Amino acid sequence: MLSGRCLGQLKIGGRGPWYTASMSQGHEVLEALADRIEQGGGDPARVDIVRRAQRFKRSWVELAEGLTALRKSRKYEKWGYSDLADYCSKELHIKAATLDKLVLSYGALRTHAPEVLRRDGVSREIPSLEAVDYFSRAVGSGESETANDSRRRLDAPREVLDELRSAVFDEARSVGELRKRFDPILRPKSPGEDAVENLRKLKSLAERLSGAVQTTEGLTEKRVGRVLAVMEALVRDVEELLEKQKSERDTHAA
Repeated sequence: MLSGRCLGQLKIGGRGPWYTASMSQGHEVLEALADRIEQGGGDPARVDIVRRAQRFKRSWVELAEGLTALRKSRKYEKWGYSDLADYCSKELHIKAATLDKLVLSYGALRTHAPEVLRRDGVSREIPSLEAVDYFSRAVGSGESETANDSRRRLDAPREVLDELRSAVFDEARSVGELRKRFDPILRPKSPGEDAVENLRKLKSLAERLSGAVQTTEGLTEKRVGRVLAVMEALVRDVEELLEKQKSERDTHAA
């Protein structure tokens, strides 16, 4: 029988966004793990969830469905894990935050767009996990598995949520398009937040200009030096203003 900690022996170096191995290496690791569990006569449900993780890049919905069922059955306890987050972290190399995103997004699909679950992903596109996660944050959910979930309901007007639902599930808009279109409504910024964002953009532009003048041929050393001096002074001024903004926010929050 395969030990619940066997994946540690198969671990490959490098850290991706959700797996400790790169995505391609991660597929190989999980394939080997699934084969070993299966050949060792392990629980078929355990083999199934590992294979769902292997296919995650192609169908996050399938993995999310499996994890949701696993949470309900609690079979991970038979495999030697204290909770679902512990199992996902140690065997599937999926972080708690990603587990929350998967479970909550799948819950949002079941509740608000169950027809999407019948799509094959080929003849009809399945929305990305990021897009559905954006939607789930807007409508709110009580499906969280971990204790430190930071999601909050945004209390958007019904007509806005209807428009968002269409953009996610009918138009298959990317999360970038959704943020550009709906953030001003769902996450309006205060004047102070706008000021901070503008300062950060200015600092970034100054740093980029400093780098550009140093790599541009034909400029005299004197000209480059003058530009660098001005940009360095500007960056210092911006950093002081950002620090002042932070102090003011901390004072108001206290």
